[in-house]
Amino acid sequence: MARSVDLNSDLGESFGAWTLGDDAALLRIVSSANVACGFHAGDASTMLATCREAAANGVTVGAHVSYRDLAGFGRRAMDVPPGELRDEVLYQLAALTGLARVAGTAVWYVKPHGALYNRIVTDETQARAVVDAVAAFDPTLALLGLAGSAVERAAEEAGVRFVREAFVDRGYRSDGTLVPRTEPGALLSDVAGIAGRAVRMVTAGTVEAADGTVIDVTVDSLCVHGDTPGAVAMAQAVRDALTQAGIEVGPFA
Repeated sequence: MARSVDLNSDLGESFGAWTLGDDAALLRIVSSANVACGFHAGDASTMLATCREAAANGVTVGAHVSYRDLAGFGRRAMDVPPGELRDEVLYQLAALTGLARVAGTAVWYVKPHGALYNRIVTDETQARAVVDAVAAFDPTLALLGLAGSAVERAAEEAGVRFVREAFVDRGYRSDGTLVPRTEPGALLSDVAGIAGRAVRMVTAGTVEAADGTVIDVTVDSLCVHGDTPGAVAMAQAVRDALTQAGIEVGPFA
């Protein structure tokens, strides 16, 4: 049984006059913050403020990189040429790294967002483009993603540390991929059930898929999406349940 696990959340996703999620509250609960880099959400001021708040709470900062898709919140499928995708990941990493430095912290890992995250589960070409960007920018950065994916294989080939992630607030298919947000069962809302699910993922290495089958999961980090309704209550319940089960919550990076 794992004795420790990371708890991460996608944060810094406000933009201009629009506020999304309760970052301040979540940063008092999670151990790692995936900060939007301006391509799917976030702007310079939001990025800087989020990094400062993370630093103040002792939370590790990661770059939440995405397709260039503000209008679709990075959740639309896009056929970006691999060279262009590599450069755009580099751009986002550079932007957040500079702002994190000003905020008195640093970027320690990379987590792709939304459609890009799901695409590189199976797309070898785009997976390599993301890994190439990480390796070129800073090969000591960790890469957070889905276990058993194309991006995990690409990271291993490139010598980039890969950290396996599981989602407490999303439904799984029997093949270990996530239920698309357009389908029933994609988003979970039962706080108590989510907390128990998180403990089971860490202690037993299993989760119940949407069709009722039990599948194996390997987890180094658990994610609660910052834009999920009730995210703060979910994150707190998950952390409390893990602690009660004797599992320490702390950053992987």
